[in-house]
Amino acid sequence: MASEDSPVTISKACEWAGFSRRSFYYQAKRRARKINETLAASIKRVIDALPYAGYRTVAWLLGENKNTVQRIFQLKGWQVRKRRSGHRPRVQALPSVASRPNERWATDMARVWCGAQYRWCALTLVMDCHTRELLGWRLSRTSNAQAAEAALEEALIHRYGLLGKARDDLTIR
Repeated sequence: MASEDSPVTISKACEWAGFSRRSFYYQAKRRARKINETLAASIKRVIDALPYAGYRTVAWLLGENKNTVQRIFQLKGWQVRKRRSGHRPRVQALPSVASRPNERWATDMARVWCGAQYRWCALTLVMDCHTRELLGWRLSRTSNAQAAEAALEEALIHRYGLLGKARDDLTIR
């Protein structure tokens, strides 16, 4: 068109072709991604020592940014392929069984709605595990140690008539 003495602007030609002018000027620049080789070597040492560790664990152990560690994992093609084997240590669960009264007491806290004025309050209970009898309770606005202590004192007074040491071998759970 320029040779016929009717020049057309690039924006007009792009509009006729149906793509944006920016696409006409765009040239892709493909560059190789840079990898910090010293960091990659330290990551590889951690992976060899702990084959079950993922990129978050490796990042935490090295004190590095997890995104950087994940990018190195992806570029190097490293994956976590081995899972930790064996059982994880658990707390030994003992049944809460009492063979006689005053052998084992249980305490628990629950949140109870007490209306618009007081809102949520903490209810602390002390119960005998053998008879399932409620020995003491305390309702407080905050769930703190003083409320639990007051509920336990109330249970001791209810069961023994006085505060102090219990006469039986008592376990509080």
